[in-house]
Amino acid sequence: MLIDSHCHLEYEGLVDDRQGVLQRARDAGVGGFLNISTRQAEWGQVVGTAERESDVWASVGIHPHEADAHEDLGAQTLLDATHNPRVIGIGETGLDYYYDNSERETQRKLFRMHIGVARDTGLPLIIHTRDAEEDTLAILEDEMGKGAFPALIHCFTASAGFGRKVLEMGLSISISGIVTFKNATELQEVAKEVPADRLLVETDSPFLAPVPHRGRKCEPAFVADTARFLAELRGEELEHLAQSTTDNFYRLFGKAQR
Repeated sequence: MLIDSHCHLEYEGLVDDRQGVLQRARDAGVGGFLNISTRQAEWGQVVGTAERESDVWASVGIHPHEADAHEDLGAQTLLDATHNPRVIGIGETGLDYYYDNSERETQRKLFRMHIGVARDTGLPLIIHTRDAEEDTLAILEDEMGKGAFPALIHCFTASAGFGRKVLEMGLSISISGIVTFKNATELQEVAKEVPADRLLVETDSPFLAPVPHRGRKCEPAFVADTARFLAELRGEELEHLAQSTTDNFYRLFGKAQR
């Protein structure tokens, strides 16, 4: 069994055929899905799907692209949303300086607010970082100094040095279908070195379809292709990698029930 640790089931391309999407994934050996939110307006939909589907869980959070639209979102609002039993993670949150869709200072402010809620609840933080390694590390190091919190770098595409530093801080790393791309040689080297007990897999669907599905809408079923590639890359049996990444998911997201 595999877990898709990061997918967007409410996004266009998946929501219109959600039952078909879920069934194709289940048929491919995917036994769990973490449905990720990116803005407050979709929290109800994300949680609602998790309440209807026993193998789907939810996260609540604000993507850095949406930071400007949520500048006044208080920590209590986010904290209250975590009380639902199907909410097992916080995010995705973080910093994105590639698109700069929101002011960087607002991104940093909301990132720290999410960290505070993760620390208070013990729920893992789901981190997005793009072209913002220095500030992401600085914030993580500063906030860890105030008290530890569980966290995951999702869809890891950062440098090897960044990877080593977040692993030293106790974070986990999730690998998406990008690792299967021909030009992803640096990521492939990082993926080989991630400790077996700190590795997760994801699709980030409907984005980033892995080989051999490039150019298509990505679905959670395709996490099996990413896992197969990763197992070969790391010199592991697929069954072993599937078991270890699933165990890692349940260990990190301790609120989820097997």
